[in-house]
Amino acid sequence: MVRAFVLLAPGGPADHTPCRVLYARTFGTPPGTAPGGPRHRLLRKEQLLVVARQVASQCQLLQSSLGRPSSPQLPQLPDESMSLQDAPGGLFQMPPGDPFPERVTVVWLSVLALAFTLVCEPQENLSLAEITLRRLAPRLLLSLRLLGPGADVLLGPDAIDGLLDRLLPHGQMLFLNERFLQAVDRDMGIKTCR
Repeated sequence: MVRAFVLLAPGGPADHTPCRVLYARTFGTPPGTAPGGPRHRLLRKEQLLVVARQVASQCQLLQSSLGRPSSPQLPQLPDESMSLQDAPGGLFQMPPGDPFPERVTVVWLSVLALAFTLVCEPQENLSLAEITLRRLAPRLLLSLRLLGPGADVLLGPDAIDGLLDRLLPHGQMLFLNERFLQAVDRDMGIKTCR
């Protein structure tokens, strides 16, 4: 099961731009925690911020190892769906208590100046998690709007919520075939390139 989805702007070490969580959504209640209440929401926000910082660090490390400086500048967003077959990504595990009470696996994908992240239970199918991110990311990119220079984007939260509800219902990953994805694209009014 997926514990959370996080969309972030990793920032860059060159000008010390901090990472920013642009959108986050949690699924279910972790074992040993009581749902609801402001303290619970604050704890979840802090946990997701720790994950975001770790993903930002991984993105920057990967970019520097590839010899490409990471830039907090977001290039022009695409008007049509794009293929992310070669987009860099990775995964890592976080031990119990850092920041979640149980061990979790984090799968991330870096696209343009953004990172898409799934926080999964350790027994989750990691290949399916990566495929889900690669199918989710181009559809989510279409719901972003560039506000100006830099990584300032305007999110379409209703579109993101709708996509997550369809592609990750209640945090459950689905085996997605092309016909299903085409139906989702049609229902959501997403233009895809064929």
